[in-house]
Amino acid sequence: MNELTRRQREIFEFLRDNYEKFNFPPTLDELCAALGMASRGSMHKHITALIDAGLVESFAGQKQTGIRLTSRAQHDYVACEHALPFVGSIAAGKPIEALENINYMAVPDRLKSDKPCYVLQIKGDSMVEAGIFDGDWVVIEQRSYAQNGEIVVALIEKSEATLKYIEQSPDKVLLIPANASMKAMVYRPDQVEIQGVLVGQMRSYR
Repeated sequence: MNELTRRQREIFEFLRDNYEKFNFPPTLDELCAALGMASRGSMHKHITALIDAGLVESFAGQKQTGIRLTSRAQHDYVACEHALPFVGSIAAGKPIEALENINYMAVPDRLKSDKPCYVLQIKGDSMVEAGIFDGDWVVIEQRSYAQNGEIVVALIEKSEATLKYIEQSPDKVLLIPANASMKAMVYRPDQVEIQGVLVGQMRSYR
């Protein structure tokens, strides 16, 4: 939508975020009232631009013509509702730097929790005995605490992140791989920050 003006974006986002609340698609006058615009003619020009962009369409209701999202725009909105931030790669082996290049990935509701979540892609093989393989995507519930024995995203020294089982005690934190050929990593509590707990997993076989 880079070709849209600020006002056109505002109108589209209002229709997108509220389209399920309308009994009938809103008219130009109703949109003007909702968005605080005095000029019906100006609203008409903005709607025309949105129609040309394929984002909205006119709908002839029982009383007068209203404006609604196109089927494509509705589909894109619903798809976005099921998407989580994909924030890059994380090591299941030697810690590597977590990426911060945020995109979005569609994730089934059953793989999420009711708290904020995000997606990471696994690099390495230290969690294979837990069924987590190189290239898998994991769904992480974002929180700063965990129970011993949970699989967590641990940020080490504020710079490197890894996915491991965690065991915590007052004087140390163990980050434990699920690979018999690898040893646990031992840190002081102040060296490790929990950034989330594993709640779901996805895999591609292609």
